[in-house]
Amino acid sequence: MRYTVVFDACVLYPAPLRDFLLRLSMTGLFAAKWTNQIHDEWIRNVLKSRPELEDKLPRTRELMDKAVPDSLVAGYEPLMENLQLPDTDDRHVLAAAIRSGAQAIITFNLKDFPDNVLNQYGIEAMHPDAFIENQLDLHQGAVIATAKQHREALKNPPKTADEYIETLAAQGLAISADRFRDFVELI
Repeated sequence: MRYTVVFDACVLYPAPLRDFLLRLSMTGLFAAKWTNQIHDEWIRNVLKSRPELEDKLPRTRELMDKAVPDSLVAGYEPLMENLQLPDTDDRHVLAAAIRSGAQAIITFNLKDFPDNVLNQYGIEAMHPDAFIENQLDLHQGAVIATAKQHREALKNPPKTADEYIETLAAQGLAISADRFRDFVELI
């Protein structure tokens, strides 16, 4: 069975991080999962600061679902009621992880997914920086190639490899960005 992760809304909110994680998902190195409820949450949060994107985000959502086959998790709702988390609003993420057989929830909000709860289900909460660093350890060539592809796709404005790496660092990926600096000529 392939390593499976659920992306929490907070890692899908910033466009540069969302795009990189989706491109990594499309490599087939792992199975990425999310729900319509996770979509609703990240889109709602984007619109709070960028209401002018209201007409564009449904297309982004659609493209995400098409780009990563079998990414949408359904049927997780009955599991939510019995889950105990510090923030009950996060139960849907854990329920989706359980339903999809995920090994990890990729989130910035590690404190919202305590080990003592997640361990019961064989799931861990992982910061996106640690997740990408692990992917680099396991599949260095594919991750570097994905970063290069991502950077080259940026047209408005285009970015040098150094600018691209700084953008990733600004997304909370400090360790991964440091690792990417070793491969700047390949990115």
